[in-house]
Amino acid sequence: MTAMPKAIENWHHYMKSHGPAALDLLLADDVVFESPVVHTPQAGKAITNAYLTAAAKVLGNDQFRYVNEWYGDHSAVLEFTTVLDGIFVNGIDMIFWDDRDRITRFKVMVRPLKAVNQIHQMMGQALLAAKG
Repeated sequence: MTAMPKAIENWHHYMKSHGPAALDLLLADDVVFESPVVHTPQAGKAITNAYLTAAAKVLGNDQFRYVNEWYGDHSAVLEFTTVLDGIFVNGIDMIFWDDRDRITRFKVMVRPLKAVNQIHQMMGQALLAAKG
C-alpha cells in the first residue's frame, strides 16, 4: 500500500478544519482550478481559494466522505460521495502538487447530471454570499 502523500494529508486536514489560513498555505500562487460547472480553468490563488472555500461549504456536510484514493508521485485522485438536498453526489478531486507539496492544479468532476445541476446552483449562491 502506498503511503498518503504530504500534500493529501494537508488537504484532508483542511477539509476537517475548513480553516482559511490552512487553505491559503496549501495553494501555489499559480494554481489552476477546474470546475465541473465553469467552462474555463480558473487561474490564480485568490480565485481557486474562493472556489474551494465555497465547495467545502456546499459539499462538506456531515455526509461527505472520501471513499477511494489513488496516488501518483505528484498527483492524486480522491473519490467522494455526499448527499445535497436529497440528491446523491459522486465525484472526484484530481489534485496535483509541486515539490513543496503546494497544490498547483485542482480538478473536480461530478456525476450524475442532477448532482451537477444542484452543485451549480448551490455554488453560485455560496460564491455570491462570499462576495457580498
